[in-house]
Amino acid sequence: MKNDTIKHLLNTLVDNKIGGAPIVDSEGKLVGMISDGDVLRSIQLKDTVIYDYFSLMAYTFEKGNLENVLTAIKDQPLKKIAKKRGIVTVKENDEIETALKLLGKHHFKKIPVIDDNHKVVGVISRGDIIRTIQKNIIEIL
Repeated sequence: MKNDTIKHLLNTLVDNKIGGAPIVDSEGKLVGMISDGDVLRSIQLKDTVIYDYFSLMAYTFEKGNLENVLTAIKDQPLKKIAKKRGIVTVKENDEIETALKLLGKHHFKKIPVIDDNHKVVGVISRGDIIRTIQKNIIEIL
């Protein structure tokens, strides 16, 4: 849900052994997409470098250690780091080739599957495509 926290997301990802999930509103309509990569980018420890052009020195200030950063973001809402615009989707009746093309073109690992009312009915991943291809190859051979 769109009001879930980053901590809740991490529990969901780990418990379900997945790398991302769609974010839906109270009606089940897609409002965003979030991945483990989004979380990692949000917790990256960064140093701030300040250049003193008079003395030609650079000073580095540490942003914070991992524990401090995690404490600061764990209760933030997902919508703060989730992708909310330009989300690529497939419709539930689309051919597998459509999903294959979109996954390859955009280098995505997963794409939400929606119905005609923009409600999320599933997610299709690279692994799903590979399993389908493998199954079809075995049936053909």
